Amino acid sequence: MPKVSMTVNGKPASGEVEGRTLLVEFIRENLGLTGTHVGCDTSQCGACVVHVDGRAVKSCTMLAAEADGAQVSTIEGMAAADGTLNPIQQAFQDHHGLQCGFCTPGMVMSAAALLAENPRPSEAEVRDYLEGNICRCTGYHNIVKAIMAASGQDVGQIAAE
Repeated sequence: MPKVSMTVNGKPASGEVEGRTLLVEFIRENLGLTGTHVGCDTSQCGACVVHVDGRAVKSCTMLAAEADGAQVSTIEGMAAADGTLNPIQQAFQDHHGLQCGFCTPGMVMSAAALLAENPRPSEAEVRDYLEGNICRCTGYHNIVKAIMAASGQDVGQIAAE
């Protein structure tokens, strides 16, 4: 079996994988980082979003071998070493941007990618960016609010759907 090596959340990680092993499987099964979720197996829900070399990707659509040599960030790498939440995670907590929590890791990782590209997105831009992420519980209103708050914007004007 081929061996893959990458840096995951700032730490070296490697393992033997079959050629068909998906990045999400490698992250969860080989590395034991179970925050990245498998929700649909069809690349529609976004629960598996991670960053590969700074780009948000759905890890259920990428082979582990394709990430060989890459820098990979998962939800486990978002908080500080002492457990202090990242500002996006804190905003999700403060603005009730989660319910069951299943989609939350993918939402947070997508939000981080959005804010890296566009530090002060409009509400419409947030909603458009999250189109590839599905939440079955919240109705998105508080998720959008949380992302807007994480960008430092006033969330008082966000209209309920």
